[in-house]
Formats: sequence, structure tokens, C-alpha cells
Amino acid sequence: MKLSGKAVLITGAGRGLGKALALELSTAGAKVALVARDLKSVRQAEKEIRDAGGEAYALRGDVSNQEEVYPLVAQAAHLAGPIDLLVNNASTLGALPLRDLVDTACEDLGRVLETNLVGPFRFIKAVVGNMWLRGEGMIVNISSDAAVEAYPGWGAYGVSKAALDHLTRIFAEELKGSGLSLFSVDPGEMDTRMHAEAIPEADRSQLQRPETVARELRDLIESSETLPSGSRIVLSQWKERPHDLAAGPMAS
Repeated sequence: MKLSGKAVLITGAGRGLGKALALELSTAGAKVALVARDLKSVRQAEKEIRDAGGEAYALRGDVSNQEEVYPLVAQAAHLAGPIDLLVNNASTLGALPLRDLVDTACEDLGRVLETNLVGPFRFIKAVVGNMWLRGEGMIVNISSDAAVEAYPGWGAYGVSKAALDHLTRIFAEELKGSGLSLFSVDPGEMDTRMHAEAIPEADRSQLQRPETVARELRDLIESSETLPSGSRIVLSQWKERPHDLAAGPMAS
């Protein structure tokens, strides 16, 4: 996808990878709508993009609130234009400290699924009709290695990301021939507040910077014409072997 002039909607854009990606895509000429629950944080990101000469729009919204999704998409499209690229990045770990599934309340699992799975599902439904009519568009769902590895204590989060991966594959099958493409991307471990909350004892110096990951994700998006829709992409593997996905999906 050529990003110049494209309208991009990124959830969870107030910090971490979401903010870094918004800043990165704006440098390629994308018009970026930033969504987060904390309006102050997305306004700061909006300011940084505009100060650098980019186009950005800060929107406050909770992806887990079904009443807010369609109005958010409508507002983003009004400001930036019909959405060409949706990045479902907003995510939650659930109850902290992390706990085994047997100790996870049903209500906590439900809240994780509302944010990490049902929220992206609603956003996809909200943008896919217009994309289909125009015969083009891309949806990127941010996944995790917890979607394929059974880490003790990461049950609610892992279940939600595994379901998000499969949601991506099913949508891709159903939308074959429409001109739309969908991908789930595992960005790897990053030095973010979410990671610090999950693993407070981790050595932060060994983690990737969100800005570095955002640059790699931009490269992936710009190379997407060669990638099969529905692919689950491990970003570190793609970076080393960018042509491997031309023959089929890459899984971790």
C-alpha cells in the first residue's frame, strides 16, 4: 500500500506502538486518525505529528464500548477521508498481576475479549463496507506470540489474541476477490508500559523500541501487495526473510 494521502485509523494510539506507528505513517504522507481512551495522550501525539508537518486527528474513544465504534469511524472518515487502513492495536492484559486461567474471573475474561477481540471485530465491520465498495483497503490486527504459545498466566490475553488471529483468517477468506487484505502481525516484545505491567522484572534494555517496530511495520504495509491476505506475520521473521510470505502465510 502506498501511504501518501491514505486515511489511516489506529486504535490505542496514545502511547507505545500505536503512537509510534501513527508518527511513522504520517511521515509517509498518511492522514492519521488516532483513537485512545486518554484524550490527552492522543492530543499530544496529534501535536507531534502536526508540528512535524503531518496531518493527524485525535479522537477519544473506548474500543470495548459498542456504542462508540461506529461514531468514531464516522468521525475519523469525516476528518481524514474514507478509511484506507485500519490498525487494530488497542489491547488489554486483563487483571494484574497476571494470573492462571483457573484464577481468572469470568468477568475479567469477558473484559479482555471485549477489548482485544470484539472491539476489532466491530471496527472491521464499521470500515469494511466502504472499503468493499471502493475495491481496496487494508486491515492490520496486532497480535502476539501469546496467541500461539501457551504461557502460564497469560491465559485471557493469549485466548483473545489466538481468536483475533483466526478472526483475521476468516475475514480474509470471506473477502476474497474484494480488493481488501487483512493481516495479523506479531510485533515481538517491546519496551512499553503494557510490557512493564505484565513483566515488571524484565530487563528493559533487551526489549525493542516501539519506534523501531513501527518502522518495520511501515515497511511491511508498504510491501503488502506481495503478501497473501489472511497471513499471520511474525515481524522479526519477515524482516529477515521478506520474500518468504509470497508463497504462503508465515506462522510462529
